[in-house]
Amino acid sequence: MKEKVRYVSADLLRGLVIIIMIEVHVFNAFLLPELRQAGWFGVLNFINGLVAPSFLFVSGFAFQVSSGGKLDEMRKLGRAFWKKIGRIFQIIIIGYALHLPFYSLSKIIKQSTPQLLESFFAVDVLQCIGFGLLFLFLTRLLIKSDKAYHYFLIASLIIVTVISPFLWKIEFANYLPIVIANYFNRLHGSLFPIFPWLNFLLAGGIFAKYFVEARERSEEEKFIKKIAIGGLITLLFGHFFYSGLFPKTLTSILPNPVFYLERLGYILVLFFLCWYVDKKFDLKKSFILDASRESLLVYWLHLIIIFGAFWGGKSLAMIIGTNLNALESVGVTIILISLMIVIAKLWGWIKKTYPKHPSILVKVFVGVLVLVFFIS
Repeated sequence: MKEKVRYVSADLLRGLVIIIMIEVHVFNAFLLPELRQAGWFGVLNFINGLVAPSFLFVSGFAFQVSSGGKLDEMRKLGRAFWKKIGRIFQIIIIGYALHLPFYSLSKIIKQSTPQLLESFFAVDVLQCIGFGLLFLFLTRLLIKSDKAYHYFLIASLIIVTVISPFLWKIEFANYLPIVIANYFNRLHGSLFPIFPWLNFLLAGGIFAKYFVEARERSEEEKFIKKIAIGGLITLLFGHFFYSGLFPKTLTSILPNPVFYLERLGYILVLFFLCWYVDKKFDLKKSFILDASRESLLVYWLHLIIIFGAFWGGKSLAMIIGTNLNALESVGVTIILISLMIVIAKLWGWIKKTYPKHPSILVKVFVGVLVLVFFIS
């Protein structure tokens, strides 16, 4: 409990991000196409574009602050190692499961088209987070020195930034299976290939080290204010870069390093705001923290509700379609967010009250899903 309170600013940011993510998917699934041309939607779309980078950043932060425990046991491939590996691969598996063209092995074999399979193999944010955590975890075990590991993260961030524009021009499917090739660029539909999106996760890990050290030196406030100023300068430079004053030979580079820096600047400012709110208010019972603690459950469940084909082989996204106006989309968003918070609170209460039961329930639930997948 102490750790959660100590880094509640990160929990707040993750909770805020997961709540906004629900709005992103609701508006993408239901909003009338003509409303997407309105000026307000452009602003909303930019804000929504900060969700995935923030989610990656917080994932890197959380890994860094929790990576120091049981390292010796993990390096011996003990129980802690397999438990950690299991959690990481759980994230990756859920990411792919959400992209299944049909929830039936026989239908996948008989009815899948090349387009459906390409969508299934595309790398989304959960796969990117899972691979990123696997990368951080395995290198943390290999590099025993904390200082050397930190410098390795910085070097990795620089390398990913530099080589990403070159990797986006290579057709890796000519050399690798498509499931692996999709992790390198977006040529086959990947929304979050590790180049360059891994950078946000790396930045979260690097930031966490300095944040924790500043906290231990009782210089947290001084550090976080400097970070906020740096973030503000960085995001303003990003907007200036894309203002049209720079030549297209620079602004057209994809993925552009300035695109990454601009969004990192926003994330640092958001982290400062979450830190400030934490210092001013008692948020121990905040619904945002409830969503944060069960972020993976909320992420999976709200997508299943919107896109799961449970209504005669159709999803709500297919049944309702892009036919809602702005007010109706806001209403659906509020309803879905409220539902997710209630479920997050309930699941958190169950885990606290009956600590042995949740893992059993999850295993039974997953077992039933796997059985249905193979026999249906």
